[in-house]
Amino acid sequence: MIASRHRPFWEAKPLAEMSDQEWEALCDGCGRCCLHKLEDEDSGEVYYTDVSCRLLDVEHIRCRDYPQRLTRVPGCLDLRESLPAFAYSLPSSCAYRQLHEGRPLEPWHPLIAGDQRLMETLGVSVKGRCVSEVTVADDELEDHIIRWID
Repeated sequence: MIASRHRPFWEAKPLAEMSDQEWEALCDGCGRCCLHKLEDEDSGEVYYTDVSCRLLDVEHIRCRDYPQRLTRVPGCLDLRESLPAFAYSLPSSCAYRQLHEGRPLEPWHPLIAGDQRLMETLGVSVKGRCVSEVTVADDELEDHIIRWID
């Protein structure tokens, strides 16, 4: 019983029992979830693009209006509410997906590594690798499919 008190919160409790602060701390800030995805209607396969949501600051990989994102961006998901249904569409490296699937966090995750530098060095972040949707027409999304995620 004493050992469980010393386990990190992400190992000690399920996602549904985490506080808002713990939930937010799980986000590694990679920005991958903010990229547009295309889903094959027949196979269900998800293809990532290098095109980000218009609210993503592509230089700092942070949402410009996180508190209002759900009302400002059609299709933006509240992962806390929709994780079970949409976990498949998150990258396999996503902490929310990993914990949902019963897997541990990656060694590069900022909660384990202590900062984001390792994640950025390993190329997990989309920093410097994406463009905003404001510069890409919807009919051009297929031209932006990438293979460096999953």
